[in-house]
Amino acid sequence: MLPFSYERAETLDDARKAVSDGGEQPPTSAAVQFIAGGTNMSDYMRLGVNRPAHLVDINPIPDSSLRTIAITESEVRLGALVRMSEVEDHPGINQRCPMLAESLKLAASRQIRNMASLGGNILQRTRCEYFRETSWPCNKRDPGSGCAAMDGFNRQHAVLGTSDACIATYHGDFAQALIALDASVEILGQAGSRRMRFAELHRLPGDRPEIETVLRPDEIIVAIAVSLPAWAARSGYLKIRDRQSYAFSLASAAVALDLSEETVRDVRIALGGVATVPWRATEAEEALKGKALTEETATKAAEIAFSGAKPRQHNAFKVELGKQTLVRALMDVGQMRI
Repeated sequence: MLPFSYERAETLDDARKAVSDGGEQPPTSAAVQFIAGGTNMSDYMRLGVNRPAHLVDINPIPDSSLRTIAITESEVRLGALVRMSEVEDHPGINQRCPMLAESLKLAASRQIRNMASLGGNILQRTRCEYFRETSWPCNKRDPGSGCAAMDGFNRQHAVLGTSDACIATYHGDFAQALIALDASVEILGQAGSRRMRFAELHRLPGDRPEIETVLRPDEIIVAIAVSLPAWAARSGYLKIRDRQSYAFSLASAAVALDLSEETVRDVRIALGGVATVPWRATEAEEALKGKALTEETATKAAEIAFSGAKPRQHNAFKVELGKQTLVRALMDVGQMRI
């Protein structure tokens, strides 16, 4: 780990003032960066992948809105410093939207979930082996150096949203539930506050995989807002992985269903473990609306969801696995009683 300096921000204004706007530089390359739970940041600093010269700790900020879970009839607002375990344990969230709680329960270990913040969780970086090991060329870590995963061992890598510059998977789980439910994020920076759809936060790799989000270096996510329609109670998160605990997904599906008898009135689908960013399968959703939920219609929707997949040598199995995961998730959620 390279030497760095550290300060504790006492207010949001302190935090904003401590970080310059950074110009066109992505936050992940900025000299000054924010830290909260630190479970992802400290890992990549130790590996030499992330190299901030100065860390600004936002944990001391006393603003209660950063730590509050607030549920209304139509929405849940989650402060960015709320810990993952607080949401997975929350009885109201488990009842109103099981998918949110399940996506967190199936992530990492309980010790990490007790430490990791929600704001940091959605900004976590890929676990691509070639990104983590600095001796390999990686366009995300060292722009223009190439992508060793293309012709390397790419079993973990993405089949959706890839480019000629990067096939690194987005490994988070919680983000799939957020994008499925049309969540939004509240952001604060030197230019003021703004709110955007969560679906607009992450960037596809394209030819600039080092720019992972639309955030500026001085901006902090302060809250996440998630719509909670009544039918979100019929939702779930299915995660398929090599072992039952402490492993990233090979394929996952976040599903919420609005059913009338067996007919799909509305449906939300997001896919994890298979894409470069949190992935909403909107075309698959449209294919299901107005139809009876059966094994056949679910299978057709899964085919559509993966119609644009671009597998490599070792990850081609993810296409079929992803389809089967989505079908199983749809049928399991369809059988829920709410």
